[in-house]
Amino acid sequence: MSIKRVGILTAGGLAPCLSSAIGALIQSYSQEAPEVEILCYRSGYKGLLLGDSFVVTPEMRQQAGILHEHGGSPIGNSRVKLTNVEDCVKRKLVQPGQDPLKVAAEQLQADQVDVLHTIGGDDTNTTAADLAAFLAKHDYELTVVGLPKTIDNDVIPIRQSLGAWTAAEEGAKFFENIVGEHSANPRMLIIHEVMGRNCGWLTAATANAYRKRLDRLNFVPEMGLSRERKEVHGVYVPEMHFDLAEEATRLRAIMDKQDCVNIFISEGAGVDTIVEEMESRGESVPKDAFGHYKLDAVNPGKWFGKHFGDMLGAEKTLVQKSGYFSRAAPANADDIQLIAKCAAKAVECALAGEGGVIGEDEDQGDTLRAIEFDRIRGGKPFNIDLPWFEELLGEINQTKGYVVETEHA
Repeated sequence: MSIKRVGILTAGGLAPCLSSAIGALIQSYSQEAPEVEILCYRSGYKGLLLGDSFVVTPEMRQQAGILHEHGGSPIGNSRVKLTNVEDCVKRKLVQPGQDPLKVAAEQLQADQVDVLHTIGGDDTNTTAADLAAFLAKHDYELTVVGLPKTIDNDVIPIRQSLGAWTAAEEGAKFFENIVGEHSANPRMLIIHEVMGRNCGWLTAATANAYRKRLDRLNFVPEMGLSRERKEVHGVYVPEMHFDLAEEATRLRAIMDKQDCVNIFISEGAGVDTIVEEMESRGESVPKDAFGHYKLDAVNPGKWFGKHFGDMLGAEKTLVQKSGYFSRAAPANADDIQLIAKCAAKAVECALAGEGGVIGEDEDQGDTLRAIEFDRIRGGKPFNIDLPWFEELLGEINQTKGYVVETEHA
């Protein structure tokens, strides 16, 4: 397939791969097809709808490697769903009566884009699939090649999403400082709330990375500087259902002995229970443009803090969220290596006219390929039976108990 111009956009929330992925795509095109012009849309689908873009100059191409040093997205993100007409009109991205898909399609035609690279999660890439399907119906050939960005690592059927390894490492660094707050207060409960709406992978991986950092430290127990006081005492993810009273009894024994308790929770843990509780009080729980409950309104960290704090007899409860610290970090070495592989494959597929989302396909032996859009979806559950997670729970003496005791809520 002969292509003259490609477009790049990043969308959704941030992840520690966006800047690096843009840089890797530019580098791959410069190496494999330097004649192809690269257009970047500012602020994701918002920029596409508004025609806000810029051409990557030869000077920018030469400096693309610098993007690996930075987090965030240099070209900007936004949360826009092209099939949510009401939201697009409300945000003045289209005029009343306009179809956002048509507006975006006409802009791509006007910009003479042959391939669109979308860097985002399942919402971003399924939106791109909607766009490609719309264009196909109107006899405009566009190849969409996505890259999987989500720190939750929950895109089906992709084995490892870009940025997730870095987010776990950064969350561990974050908590390494936060945990010291227990020395400022007796009987302190510290809750580390980690991003992960439906999937507990990041919470588990962050706890695991944090404990590996503890392995590298020296301690002086006689002075009160013990590993036990900095240890992870509980990990709670959406895939686990536990007996609240039983866990509180276990944690209270730790509080009585260590004068502190540290737990890691996913931001999506217990959401259904909390929403049910809020609605029973007559409260309306807001949703975003994609129909997800807004987690800052649900606030699982606060809920866990209230219930566990009371049951543990905590004098002070501190809830800290590492998400914004983690998700805007530059990619680490492991992620940069994965990003480079995926970007090279994305360019290969683009030049061959093969659309899809680039990733290691779990249903095809982890083969790196362009995975069909109709197979891409979010919400892949974390497998809590993985040996490393079972080992983690065993070492902190936590069972996976599956008895749900919602009457305590």
